[in-house]
Amino acid sequence: MTRYHPLVVVLHWLLAGMIVLGLIMGGNVLAETANDDPFKLTALRMHMSMGMIILALMVLRLVTRLATRKPPQSDIGHPLLNRLGQAMHWSLYVVATALCLSGLATATMAGLPGIVFGGSGAALPADFAVFPPRAAHGALAFLLGLLILGHVGAGLWHQYIRRDGLFGRMWFGSREG
Repeated sequence: MTRYHPLVVVLHWLLAGMIVLGLIMGGNVLAETANDDPFKLTALRMHMSMGMIILALMVLRLVTRLATRKPPQSDIGHPLLNRLGQAMHWSLYVVATALCLSGLATATMAGLPGIVFGGSGAALPADFAVFPPRAAHGALAFLLGLLILGHVGAGLWHQYIRRDGLFGRMWFGSREG
């Protein structure tokens, strides 16, 4: 077997796009929009909805990955780098999930579900920084961004420098080869 299950592949690429969009939305759009700007509710609705979908898809991806046959662990000839690659992948799962959960905790503490989705008419808090999970959410977003850059960099290194075909494991096609 040379490739991951097709559902794992679809979820990988779907989540990659959604997570990058969520990071951009949170780090650029939400961070730069004042809490009294009416657009902030729309942006929060999109960001929070995407975060909930990402969390559900992350769980589905993890379950699918654990329940399906997968290609053998890659070996690039250096035990430390092999372990680092495994740690990178599990870190992406853990940090992305923790990011979603810290966002959910922040939203709950700030009363956002009722404000953003329920139309309660209540105003947004003046500053989200007063909610402890918000600091974790920001730190986890930064860490996830770094992990993604490392992951993409390693993928490009495998594809264009090592030319070992590792990228093909997370692409579409026959699983046998």
